[in-house]
Amino acid sequence: MKELKTSNKASSKVETLKKQESLFARRLIEASLDPLVTISPKGKITDMNLATVNITGLDREKLTGTNFFDYFTEPQKAKEVYQEVFANGSVTNSPLTLRHIDGKLTDVLFNGSVYKDDSGKVLGVVIVARDVTAEKRIATELTEAKIFAELATELAIEAKAKAESATRLAKDAVKAKQQFLSNMSHEIRSPMNAIIGFTKVLLKTDLTAKQKEYLTAIKLSGDALIVLINDILDLAKVDAGKLVFEKIPFRLSMSIDAMLHLFQPKIQEKNLILVKEFDKNIPKILLGDPVRLHQILLNLLSNAVKFTTKGKISVFVRMLHEDPEKVTLEFAVSDTGIGIQKENITKIFENFQQASSNTSRLYGGTGLGLAIVKQLVENQQGEVNVKSNPGEGSTFSFVLDFLKTSEEPEEDPENLDFDKTINSVKVLVAEDIPLNQLLMKTLLDDYGFESEIVGNGKIAVGKLTNNTYDIILMDLQMPELNGFEATEFIRTNLKLNIPIIAITADVTTADLAKCKAVGMNDYISKPIDERLLYTKIIGILKKNKHKGLAKPVAKAKEEVLPAKFINLDYLKKRTKSKPDLMMQMISLYLSQTPPLVKTMKESLSKKDWDALYAAVHKLIPSFMIMGIGTDYENMAKEVQEYARTKKMTIKIKPLVNQIENVLKQSCKELEIELNTLKHNQT
Repeated sequence: MKELKTSNKASSKVETLKKQESLFARRLIEASLDPLVTISPKGKITDMNLATVNITGLDREKLTGTNFFDYFTEPQKAKEVYQEVFANGSVTNSPLTLRHIDGKLTDVLFNGSVYKDDSGKVLGVVIVARDVTAEKRIATELTEAKIFAELATELAIEAKAKAESATRLAKDAVKAKQQFLSNMSHEIRSPMNAIIGFTKVLLKTDLTAKQKEYLTAIKLSGDALIVLINDILDLAKVDAGKLVFEKIPFRLSMSIDAMLHLFQPKIQEKNLILVKEFDKNIPKILLGDPVRLHQILLNLLSNAVKFTTKGKISVFVRMLHEDPEKVTLEFAVSDTGIGIQKENITKIFENFQQASSNTSRLYGGTGLGLAIVKQLVENQQGEVNVKSNPGEGSTFSFVLDFLKTSEEPEEDPENLDFDKTINSVKVLVAEDIPLNQLLMKTLLDDYGFESEIVGNGKIAVGKLTNNTYDIILMDLQMPELNGFEATEFIRTNLKLNIPIIAITADVTTADLAKCKAVGMNDYISKPIDERLLYTKIIGILKKNKHKGLAKPVAKAKEEVLPAKFINLDYLKKRTKSKPDLMMQMISLYLSQTPPLVKTMKESLSKKDWDALYAAVHKLIPSFMIMGIGTDYENMAKEVQEYARTKKMTIKIKPLVNQIENVLKQSCKELEIELNTLKHNQT
């Protein structure tokens, strides 16, 4: 009996302990924020925690005994997951969506496992559904953000492409405009060259007074037309951003005197008084662009003389400021002419504008002079001012800076006298227009020079293979081979140092810098000034002890390659000197560059311009990354531009060869760098 009581007490303690454990487990289950459900083998809910009640919106009584699958948006999927638990004993992180009674949806990750009795019989399934709605929302937002970012990038790329296209169209429009003006210049100047040239030739012959009067009128009209063309083309250069200002030593006082000398006859003819005031403190020699200064003063003086019938014209040059490096000067041209109405002062600086509608009818002109003055001054960081009273006159002034220099100005060839001691000069002339050919022959005969005339650059090059000449006069726009291409061939392939003077009607492209870039010694514009042409020829031949006889250029010294073509400073900065990333970048360069170089060479030989453009376009970004000099990058861009315009010139092949050599050398250098990086890693 005593043993029975002891046994009952022990059993009672066990039951109490089990109840306590069960109560503790229940509290843990109820404390869980995630829904927890027990389900019978038939799929009926047998128990749940408070989180399940909250997430479904139904109380325990209504949930108990109901079908577990009915509370999901995809009942069949929930059933399959439930069956998977029975089949495998458990399941983890299966995504499902629970539905609240009011329609609210909650994304959950379904985790479940079977539970058994003491004998191992499966009694049901325990399900835990972890609420991942917030996580899923964040993930969705991140995905959307990524999509929007990619879309924004695509839009930015598209916008950039459109902007580049618009820029390209704008540049093409400017080029088209420039080409039109260039062609117009050439087409007008070429016949004007013959008209004015032969007029000058006839004026040297025996003429009656009337004949001389008529020919002089023709010459003056031709000169006026050339001035108009020059004005239009100067404005075109400004619009295209191609107006270049030289910095050469010149004597300012002499320049001013020469300019005033041009107007002396007209001033005397109109019985005007000329006053000149020149600040003696101004340095004798300055560094600047005397040609553009002449052009500014020419327009201002021309207007002053044109619009003044009585009184005086005054020219003032004053020094406003001086320091060890430069001087600031003020130039002023004052007249006692018709003056300008206050409301018209701003208008007179616009293209093709004059002070009033009567001005052009009464005084002539195009209204371009002051527009050119304004552009020339402002493009040298200067400023133009005007003061005027109707009926009393006007004062135009401008301020410019000039650098000081100790250099001596070069002798102006126009000031040279005719030198009859130089004779037996043989001249090769490349000119395609028959009338101009005849004019050039006439002028050269007058100089006492022997001449040979050919119709294009190709024939000129052929003549040089078997003949010697003292100098070449080379027209720029010719069929077969133009003047630039012919000169480049003479210098590069024939290796001749014979002097070459460009003869051009196209002043928009034939600037001295471009002519010198291909090896020309000088240039002269059509219509030809016979004295200027003669003095340029004599000036060049005097500098050449052997009168410019064609001789092979001494072989250039073997090109000394720089110590290294590459500079990895930029790459180190971009990769923060991380060896792995640097090796990856270098390896990528070494793998992609040789095939692109090969494509570049092959596409050039096949004249496949699109393939050439694409290959060079892919190569260019690597120049900066690997620190290859900007000179070579600019060469590649020049090739790219040739390919884009599909313009084959003899210049493109040497550029491609040089780029190939540079890139091959850079690959060798980068292979050494790559091996060094690998060695340091080990």
